[in-house]
Order: sequence, then structure tokens, then C-alpha cells
Amino acid sequence: QVQLVESGGGLVQAGGSLRLSCAASGLTFGSYAMGWFRQAPGKERELVACITIGGSTYYADSVKGRFAISRHNAKNTVYLQMNSLKPEDTAVYYCAASAVGRKSSWSGSDFGSWGQGTQVTVSS
Repeated sequence: QVQLVESGGGLVQAGGSLRLSCAASGLTFGSYAMGWFRQAPGKERELVACITIGGSTYYADSVKGRFAISRHNAKNTVYLQMNSLKPEDTAVYYCAASAVGRKSSWSGSDFGSWGQGTQVTVSS
């Protein structure tokens, strides 16, 4: 059974930084693409960043240049470094795993396993 556990969320002032972690178990981690999604109140879930099994990355336009996704296969962990945070980054952030591995573009339907989410709140 795949389990994804996020950590690292919290309250931060605008301009600050947070680093989210997602520990995965129950899967061959190196064979899965990993993604971070977020959902703000009243808004649809959106893909924030994704990293393929080969290490290629994808970012939503709204976070390019501010967020960085990385993975440590030996630790079965994916990270999301978030810098220059803005109030509009406030959301629940979810980690997700995709057995697809590699694609040129991604959507939520590509991801079959999800974590419970961690709250990120950015104050102005």
C-alpha cells in the first residue's frame, strides 16, 4: 500500500521560505514521478511542480523562479523548496505519485497516490 506523508507546512510571512517534504513508502520510489499540488479554499486543485524519474522538472507559471522541486531516491523523499512566498501561495499542499514516470505535460489524473496534505499559510 502506497503511503505519502507530507511535512514542513506552517505559517510564514510574505517573502519568507518553507521547505516541504514528502516521505513515500510502499512503492518503488525511483520508478515514480512525483508531484506537488495545492488547493486553496474555493479554488480548484492545481499542479505546482513535478519531477520525473529522470529528474526533469515542471513548474506552474505562478511559481517559476520561486519554487524548486527535488527528490532523494535513497531516502524515498521528494521536496518542495518555496522561496519568496506570497499570500496567494496559501493553500493545502499535497504530495502525489505517478506511475507514468515520464511525460511532457502533467495533470492530476496522471497521479494515482496522494498524501493527506499540509497547510501553508502566508501572511501579508
